[in-house]
Amino acid sequence: MSQTIDADLLELLASKICHDLISPIGAVNNGIELMEEMGPDGAPEAIELIAYSATQASAKLQAFRMAYGAGGADANIKPEDVYKTIEQIVGPDKKVTQAWDARGDFGSLREKEGFCKILICVLLLAIEALPKGGKLSVSNQSGAIIVRAEGVNMGPEKRQAALDAAAEQIRVAA
Repeated sequence: MSQTIDADLLELLASKICHDLISPIGAVNNGIELMEEMGPDGAPEAIELIAYSATQASAKLQAFRMAYGAGGADANIKPEDVYKTIEQIVGPDKKVTQAWDARGDFGSLREKEGFCKILICVLLLAIEALPKGGKLSVSNQSGAIIVRAEGVNMGPEKRQAALDAAAEQIRVAA
């Protein structure tokens, strides 16, 4: 079995991963600098910033491992795992919420190798389409898994078009 590797796609993927990790890792660094500058008085605030940022970096790494690593095609990964991972990314501020039942009806797709890998990739893209917050939903409509991102001032139409195209891949995988 021969596979072609698109170098441009790999560069974009690597850039995306770095971009998504730089913010929480940079915030950890900022928290350490704050502790150094303010001494013991700034420690509680700095520790809170560091803890939140480390949690975000860890959640994103877990999602990237599921989405882009070989482990994401593991048949043991269930939609419940995807839901929990996405829930960690949207975090305590709940700017983006999930409105779907991870134990719901996904038909035969639920057991298909790679289903959760595709699902988490689509949900990660959907989060990007909601910079001002919104709601993610996943549903089974006549055997097609539909992922929706609803929000005020959603990202550019290109993001929604990409989300629609990614959702189409889930339909094709059925």
